[in-house]
Parts: sequence; structure tokens; C-alpha cells
Amino acid sequence: MKYKEYQFNIEPLEPWREILIAYLAELPFESFVESELGLLAYIKDEYDKENLIEDLPLFSNKEVKISFTKQGSPDINWNEEWEKNFPPVLVENKIYLHTDFHPKKDEIPHQILIEPKMSFGTGHHETTYNMLNAMLEIDFKNKDVLDMGTGTGVLAIFAKMLDANYVDAIDIDHWSYQNAIDNAKKNNMHINVQLGDASLLGQQNYDIILANINKNILLQDIGAYVKNLKPKGFLLVSGIYEHDFNDIIKKANLHGLNFIKKWSKNNWISILLNYEL
Repeated sequence: MKYKEYQFNIEPLEPWREILIAYLAELPFESFVESELGLLAYIKDEYDKENLIEDLPLFSNKEVKISFTKQGSPDINWNEEWEKNFPPVLVENKIYLHTDFHPKKDEIPHQILIEPKMSFGTGHHETTYNMLNAMLEIDFKNKDVLDMGTGTGVLAIFAKMLDANYVDAIDIDHWSYQNAIDNAKKNNMHINVQLGDASLLGQQNYDIILANINKNILLQDIGAYVKNLKPKGFLLVSGIYEHDFNDIIKKANLHGLNFIKKWSKNNWISILLNYEL
């Protein structure tokens, strides 16, 4: 699979690097690596179009200077890249995300073994961290769960670790689909992983739906999620920035969802919603 690598120089770096990631995540960019001068962002060749990013508001913002170049990305051994750049992640001293080359921490109650490859969802990004943190406060025991945009499968795996009855996981990207299957096996968790998008949703109803995606997809698909959510069920969403909160809540309310709680980290948020008929 061929990718384009965008190399961004950002002055000043903070908070603009995270803001740029938020904007790029709403485009078909799939992977981000922080660099000394800014950011590397990767997009499939088929989605890379002329003037794809030039109209982003940040380029006309006088508070930040952003320049970029792009080039074809050579075939990369993503496992080697992650091994060099993937420290283990500890979430609230209760969840330890690690890969095979990290030492175990037996004193941490929840250990999740992840081989990230190119998939999103390692716990390093604030959205995944927020989702895992939020899941600690939700009762998953004997619940039927859907994880939309599963990435590495980490949220689906953790739901099963929290004694969920049944877990479906869906991702549109083939890398993520296979990666989630592999990671579920590594953790000895049975997850029903499917390749596709919200159009796969049929008659199955869920007690809890997890969706760590992005603002545009959430606004587009939230109605489909509600159709598959049991009465009094929960929808936990992320992949959104603090300034997107009102847009998400407004759309959620139109579909009978009520706001319960918000988790924030570095201006990224996760939102818990409850469905009342």
C-alpha cells in the first residue's frame, strides 16, 4: 500500500501541532509522527489530491507559521518504526499498554498487549487515552458492545477484559482489520472483527457503542449508531477537539442522546452519551 508523507514545519510547535493533527484527522490522513520541527503525516496515494490542505484555516492564522513538503513514502517496516518510537502507556495506574519488547508490570490490574503496525489506538494519543480512562467508569459486565473504527482493537479488547458479553469491532482500513484480529489473539480475547463502515450495522443492538473516529464521521453516522443502541444504552465518542463539543452535543440531542460526562486531555475530549427513548 503506497502512501504520501507530508512533512510539516510548525512555529511555534505548541499548541499548534495538536491543532494541526485535529484538522488532518478529519481528512483521510491515517498516521502521525511528531518530529523535532513539527509533524510527519501519512495519507494513502489514492486520497492525496491537489490542494488537499491549503485551505485549512491554520495556514491563514497569523499566530502560527506552517510550511510543508510532501514526498512518496517508501515501503516502511512499521513494526520497526513503532519499536523505536513506542514507549509503553500507563492509564491512571490501572491500564498498561505495551508490546512484546516492553517489560510486564504485574502490579497493574489491566495489561493489554498491542502490536500497533500502522493502526491507530496505542494509548499515546489523547483520544485513545481518554476512551480507556472513561471505560474504567462504565459497567461492561455482560454487556453487548460495538467498537467503531477499532484501529488496533485496544478498546474492543479492553471491553472484553471488563467482562463484556459480546464485542463487535469494525474498521474500514484493511491494515487495522487484520491488526485488531492479531491483537485480540495476543490477548486471548474473542472479538468479532469486521472490515467496513457503519453500513455493516444490521439488526444487532448494543448496550454500549464506542466510536473513537473524528468529528465528521461522528456527525454523519451518529444516527446509525442510535438505531443499533438499546434503550438506556451508552455511546462513548472521541476523536474530537474541545471546540467541537457543542456540535456533537447538538447532533446527539437530535437523536435522543443525553450528555452524561466529558473527559479531556490536552484539548482532546471523549464524551459519554445516554440513549433515552
